[in-house]
Amino acid sequence: MARTDNPRIAVLGAGPIGLEAALYARSLDFPVTIYERGRIGEHWQRWGHVRLFTPFGINSTSLGKAAILEANPRHEFPGDADCLTGRQHVATYLEPLAKSPRLREAVKTESHVLHVGKRGLLKEDAPAHSKRAQQPFRLLVREAKSREHTVEADLVLDCSGTYGQHRWMGDGGIPAAGEIAAEAQIAYGLDDILGERRGGYAGKNVLVVGGGYSAATTVCNLAALAEKDVGTWVIWLARAAVTQPLRRIANDPLRERDRLAVRANTLATRTDGNVEFHAQTVVESIETAGPDKGYRVSGLCAGKRRTWEVDRVIANVGFSPDSSLYRELQIEECCASLAPKDVAASLLKHVGTDLLGIPAAKADSLRTSEPGFFVLGAKSYGRNSQFFLRAGFDQVRDVFRLITGKDDLDLYKKR
Repeated sequence: MARTDNPRIAVLGAGPIGLEAALYARSLDFPVTIYERGRIGEHWQRWGHVRLFTPFGINSTSLGKAAILEANPRHEFPGDADCLTGRQHVATYLEPLAKSPRLREAVKTESHVLHVGKRGLLKEDAPAHSKRAQQPFRLLVREAKSREHTVEADLVLDCSGTYGQHRWMGDGGIPAAGEIAAEAQIAYGLDDILGERRGGYAGKNVLVVGGGYSAATTVCNLAALAEKDVGTWVIWLARAAVTQPLRRIANDPLRERDRLAVRANTLATRTDGNVEFHAQTVVESIETAGPDKGYRVSGLCAGKRRTWEVDRVIANVGFSPDSSLYRELQIEECCASLAPKDVAASLLKHVGTDLLGIPAAKADSLRTSEPGFFVLGAKSYGRNSQFFLRAGFDQVRDVFRLITGKDDLDLYKKR
């Protein structure tokens, strides 16, 4: 889909990949607008107290650093080996990048893209026909104070991520009975347990649902809180039939990730702490009398019915891409992961392996069945949580190779 003119590009999301994609576009003199429903790095701001596994050196690019230094030659970057918190990364890299001369006029915060369609075409019209490539996209945008309007773009890069749409904790992935009613009272993200939200958890019985790194982070923070407030107790439920919740990666190159696995597994298997771990457990129902009035959670634990009376519930059960945004487009998705079909197929080749060491997929995998529409970043991995920013930067480079038709285009390499 190489173009000789300069197509209008709409980037959805002002997170790390969205900003990088927009910077790449501006460096090639493409007109670009970034639509962000919240703040710069909104999702990173929400879990910003958490320290990243990956160091700054692979979470930033030479192109981004050059753009920041162009605006402020005295800007000091963290060391390449430094593992920052999410908020530190926003403050030292994402916000300065968004304010750089190349991007500051392109970023529109508090601008929520609600739907994307094609001018004059419905979803069912002209499947696999060149007619669809000839029509611009129409974006319905809601700005501050709920004012809505439409804009057009020739290319759309969806970099909106998945953190805004949590999954459910009930058996089979559907909501547990009563979960929808209690949703506003359940923490699905990474709460700042040792900081802003400390008072809400100290001295409480807390139920944590989930078997991944987010749940492990939550449990470790609650255990640290319990060391100073012995009234804090943690009940940790995981679906898998395992003796230890996290599988350690042999010779893990990410030391912070390995430290978390060791600490979480120790808490789950020792008997003298304030953590009790239950594997092979599914939640069936949750009852609550209202905010701060406690919960009664029932489920099956190794096939036996169990009930827990707790003060707080944290469901770190993962996130899912929101495809309602492009419901009127012809996007083929993987039936298992909900990622765009070709990206999902490339990831399936590496099931069970750590994706940090996996080479970038071929650029053609980024094409969707809707000409000119690309899904980049964490959203392109669907329900697969093993997304690393380095993979997203490779996607940015590759998508502009497709757009320009220049197979050797690499603005990172030149720097």
